[in-house]
Amino acid sequence: MLALLAAGSVFFPGLFLVSKRTLKLLMGWSEADAVVLSTRLVSSLQAVLASAAGCIIVSSCRDVMEDRHWLTEAYILFATPYFLYDIYAMFLCYRHKLLVKGHEEAGLVAVVSGYLRREVLMVLHHVFMVTFFKHSLWRRGRGDYFQGVLFLAELSTPSVSLGKVLIQNSLLHRLNGGVVLVSFCCCRVLLFPYLYYAYSRYASIPVLAVPLVAPWQCNLGAVLLWPLQLYWFCLICRGALRQFRRHPNAPPDRTHH
Repeated sequence: MLALLAAGSVFFPGLFLVSKRTLKLLMGWSEADAVVLSTRLVSSLQAVLASAAGCIIVSSCRDVMEDRHWLTEAYILFATPYFLYDIYAMFLCYRHKLLVKGHEEAGLVAVVSGYLRREVLMVLHHVFMVTFFKHSLWRRGRGDYFQGVLFLAELSTPSVSLGKVLIQNSLLHRLNGGVVLVSFCCCRVLLFPYLYYAYSRYASIPVLAVPLVAPWQCNLGAVLLWPLQLYWFCLICRGALRQFRRHPNAPPDRTHH
């Protein structure tokens, strides 16, 4: 257990530092650009690893409640440090954006306060994910299938990160925007209703009866996480609508990024 936690604690920050240093030394990028892209690269890699783990787990579990796969708890332990690292990485991105805009005089307390105000939902999401992963280890060996499905929520992350890289190319940016819309809807918005539907089929009960028999931790997780996904999906839809209404030759809208 401690070995996997330690491995995740070294792997994600270490990859960020190596990526940032490589972009600066070999590519000649500025500190701010290197930090932002390195953060997105690490996030995308974590998403790929989580999605791969989810695919393996889901495909291996015939019985959605009783079948087990060793990768479930192993990846939970390995990935938990990522969410704590990412809170700090997002803070670095925010601080560098302030520096680029000429706000060098802002003190640390003001920067942290501004970051928390701007990214409060994402920070709360990450903190909750750490708590959720911790409680996922206490499932008493049941429900690996559902944990694997939750890992698949990360399938939408690479396209979200890629959209911010492709902003200079109008056509590719629009195409990727369509991918973001579909993947986020399937992997984030529809994920929670599917979890309840899958359990209703397993238990042979109506879907609406599942919250009455599901563990309170599962219902609490859905209540806290699903509204966030719906909120972010609405923002994505609004951005996509604005993007497709714009004239094809118009410059990309940077305000939403």
